[in-house]
Amino acid sequence: MRCRTIIFGLFGLILGLSALLAGVAPALAQERFETLRGPDGHIELRVGTEGGSPVWSASWNGSPVIAPSRLGFILADQTKLERGLSVVAAARTSRDTRWEQPWGERRAMRDRHEELRVTFAEGGPDGRRFDVVFRLFADGLGFRYEFPDQPRLKELRIQEELTEFAVAEAGTAWWIPAGEWNRYEYLYRRTPIAEVGQAHTPITLKLDSGLHLALHEAALVDYSAMWLRRVEGTLFRASLSPSPTGPKVVRSAPFSTPWRTVLMAPDAPGLITAADITLHLNEPNALGDVSWVVPHTYVGIWWGMHLDRWTWAPGPRHGATNANVRRYIDFAAANGIRGVLVEGWNRGWEGQWWGGEAVFDFVTPYEDFDLEGLAAYAASKGVRLVGHHETGGDVAGYEAQLGPALDLYARLGVDSIKTGYVADAGQARFRLPDGTFVRGWHDSQLAARHHLLVVQEAARRRIAINPHEPIKDTGLRRTYPNWVSREGARGQEYNAWGSPTNPPEHEANLVFTRMLSGPMDFTPGIFALKPTQAGRQVNTTLAKQLALYVVIYSPIQMAADLVEHYEANPAPFRFIRDVPTDWEDTRPLAGEVGDYAVIARQDRNSADWYLGAITDESARTLEVRLDFLDPARRYEAQIYRDGPGAHFDTNPTVITIETVTVQAGQSLTLQLAAGGGTAIRFRALDRSTAR
Repeated sequence: MRCRTIIFGLFGLILGLSALLAGVAPALAQERFETLRGPDGHIELRVGTEGGSPVWSASWNGSPVIAPSRLGFILADQTKLERGLSVVAAARTSRDTRWEQPWGERRAMRDRHEELRVTFAEGGPDGRRFDVVFRLFADGLGFRYEFPDQPRLKELRIQEELTEFAVAEAGTAWWIPAGEWNRYEYLYRRTPIAEVGQAHTPITLKLDSGLHLALHEAALVDYSAMWLRRVEGTLFRASLSPSPTGPKVVRSAPFSTPWRTVLMAPDAPGLITAADITLHLNEPNALGDVSWVVPHTYVGIWWGMHLDRWTWAPGPRHGATNANVRRYIDFAAANGIRGVLVEGWNRGWEGQWWGGEAVFDFVTPYEDFDLEGLAAYAASKGVRLVGHHETGGDVAGYEAQLGPALDLYARLGVDSIKTGYVADAGQARFRLPDGTFVRGWHDSQLAARHHLLVVQEAARRRIAINPHEPIKDTGLRRTYPNWVSREGARGQEYNAWGSPTNPPEHEANLVFTRMLSGPMDFTPGIFALKPTQAGRQVNTTLAKQLALYVVIYSPIQMAADLVEHYEANPAPFRFIRDVPTDWEDTRPLAGEVGDYAVIARQDRNSADWYLGAITDESARTLEVRLDFLDPARRYEAQIYRDGPGAHFDTNPTVITIETVTVQAGQSLTLQLAAGGGTAIRFRALDRSTAR
């Protein structure tokens, strides 16, 4: 009897184990991983599910870069999309195409990538599903979620995105905080990766192995911007910019999210080249003929306000007067400068104009500013007024006047506008479809919709847009080439405010962080570098201010100083007159994040090349090979360098200007003073003189 009991017990145990294994087997069968290798083999991707949760990882030359990282969403009205999922389909494609930028850092672009589309689905006939599309390039990757039309996801109300970036190695990070009052206008922090808080993108990382990464996004359309929150160690998770109305994103299916991007390069200059990925992941030009978008240099009624010599508001020191603007138009015409920016011309600047509501009138000038007469005077001199629409963060008020405001400028031949959104982060004012007003973030879904509205409406009138206090750049200039530049970082004006001023390393940080997202209207070219008031000083040398026209890219560049300072210094000002704003090619030659940068660019309209080199507070000697030059030519190198004893703090304006003949294969030794730089124009000589 006892033996029979033991036998039946063992039999029952076997049945129980069988049942348990039968229940586990289907779950194990659902675990499926797909792999993909980039076009030159450096990058390998692995994506699938672990325990029913979608994960992805990436390696560089066989070493982990992104450890297994979760994918998914928290929804406001349904269970989250992160568990109980399996890979039900996968498809691969390759692409190798070429396209041309109408303007940009380089004309010819090559989009060569491998693509993997993975479909994740929940079990059951009505299970929810979505695709994740990965594209691997030679120097980085991008991926996005795509939601098809389906019964249980007609509308997605996204509380949070659960996208993770589990950085596989310790290292150093350069970043600015997200979710703080001053939008993107912070000095870059350099910390261990494991000490990052919540950061805006791009965030730049240098792993202990030496590999450089930059995390960002592309094609931010009708969606909240992605911040990155460090969860623990070196694990980052997406944190979407908040919404004032509940869910951070509300979209009807079918739709695609922005691309999440990871640039990878063995050194800092390689990140500049890798940043083309952001453009490749955007849709092609949607505007057709954009020959009316004209890269140019401009001067303006601007720096004097920041120096507190002039005011935006009317009064005895009003900057936007007929006489003052005519003087700037005359200067621009005499020096071959296309544009004159005028701020403070329209009604609304009295009192506290920022962070308020409906204070600006975008069609009515002050009595001492003849808009129509000055536009005609500028046109007679071959110059264009550059328009200005400061909203004070009142998006609703601006949208209410947008059509008439743009029509006025279009009628007067004003074909570029600087817009502004000065308000604390989270305090921009929006109008909802039901007529109610809310306050929200500068990079929320509402803000993304607004900026695209302005760009599209401006394009209908052949006007280019340059927003300050903007939403960050994610490469939409490819789709809308009239979105020419933007601010989105601490610009030159902080040097006039003294709050504090930008340190000498600031621009060398920007090159490898903020500038990876796209053009910046940094407003270089300050010649009067010593402070007019205590604590206000531009912490660069004069030669570095010239070099910034090459190093900090924008298709529109301001000669930001007062014109009398240029008139008093015609020799260094010649470089600003000569340097183009549109490029055939760009070559990042050398650099380290926050330390120094050397960049060469070829003029799109001639055979000339230009070089800019900048450094931080440390003086440097750099050897630069001229291999980028055409070997069939000789060049006259017009060199603007730091003079003897130059120093950003004690002797910033001393400059040496010299000319030598050079050719490809030679090298130049650049001696950069503390906080200094070098700017060079390589003027191509006739081919008949080539050796």
